[in-house]
Amino acid sequence: MNKYILKLALPNILTNLTVPLLGMVDMHLMGYLDSAVYMGAIALGGVIFNLVYWGFAFLRMSISGIAAQEYGKKDSSGMANTLFRGLLLAIGGALLLLLLQTGIEKVSFLILDGSPEVKNLAREYFYIRIWAAPAAISLMVFYGWFLGMQNAIYPMIIAVTVNIVNILLSFLFVRSFEMKVDGVALGSMISQYFGLLMAVIFFLKKYKYILNEFSFSAIIDGKGIKNFLNVSGDIFIRTACIILVFTFFTSESAGFNDIILAANSALLQFLFLFSYFLDGFAYAAEALVGKFFGAKDYANLKKVIRLLMFWGLGFGILFSALYYFAGDELLVFFTKHENVLTEGRKYLPWIITLPLISFASYIWDGVYIGTTASKLMKYTMLAATFVFFITYYLAGNTLHNHALWLAMLLFSFMRSFLQFIFYPKATKSV
Repeated sequence: MNKYILKLALPNILTNLTVPLLGMVDMHLMGYLDSAVYMGAIALGGVIFNLVYWGFAFLRMSISGIAAQEYGKKDSSGMANTLFRGLLLAIGGALLLLLLQTGIEKVSFLILDGSPEVKNLAREYFYIRIWAAPAAISLMVFYGWFLGMQNAIYPMIIAVTVNIVNILLSFLFVRSFEMKVDGVALGSMISQYFGLLMAVIFFLKKYKYILNEFSFSAIIDGKGIKNFLNVSGDIFIRTACIILVFTFFTSESAGFNDIILAANSALLQFLFLFSYFLDGFAYAAEALVGKFFGAKDYANLKKVIRLLMFWGLGFGILFSALYYFAGDELLVFFTKHENVLTEGRKYLPWIITLPLISFASYIWDGVYIGTTASKLMKYTMLAATFVFFITYYLAGNTLHNHALWLAMLLFSFMRSFLQFIFYPKATKSV
């Protein structure tokens, strides 16, 4: 069973690690310009696209779980309907974002804190990168569907290529053409369309036969859409909670001052690095749990969940050790500004602790998505989000920025704890 886990997890890990690596490179490029405001601008701009793109992340997750169950049932028609239904929603949602981009920008910067200089630079970043929306959201659908089809190789190749192209373009635009936040945004936009082209080519190469199952009437069938939207709606709310927590975290950081914003933004890259790594095993859980659940193979379902937890614990220990021994060196990668480094070092202990507290939440997410236990997933996330805000508002006046990190720690703990408690219901057929 470990062989099957690693066959799916390792490509997904390579896929996912390119995402925080890209964020680290962007932060590095901005952190070595002549002011810390560029780091803050990328952080605020990133928050807005977390709002925009994470809001559509439900497409990838719901499609992954549903497609995996259809794969387990060997239902070709169901596999086709899942993909094309997702693409229809992706394209419609992306076009809506482009039409509403001015309103999104105004509302976002009304909500987010930050100095006028940081906000002006973040606006410049936003109005370039928003044009990547059709490609970025459609790619989420392809990633989820490929994974549900037990194919982690295609998403890996596409994501690694996209992010390498993005990194190279960002270096070219910033270092050679002397662009700043606009160069980073332009690199992101171009690379997303390159990735979408790759996804279409790969689909036609291996899954062209699925086109024979295409039926527009089946895609817009009321029962199918209702089931898809029920799962997607729950996952959307779950994802919205994560967006809310991280948006609030960055906005409150900006409310303290530009130095704390820059320091917290750099430290969040540590958390993202771990989370994207563990998501490789979460994605393996989505595919394998979904397949075994759809095939009603409950013995292997229990076994794969147990083994995935052992893998999560092992890497939680490894990352905590890495941050303990090399955290200071990693901070230096992000910025040359000594005041940002000094501030960041104060909060490193929180980052060291987080992998040990949070590892189970990523694995449980994959389990709940694989069994499409979306309602329970939603309720546990709502409770954890409530704990985050209560913690911060109770401790914020005395602990200040430490209260933000304490709230993040308890948010992660509650996700893991509550999902463990409700696990029997999530796999109720077992």
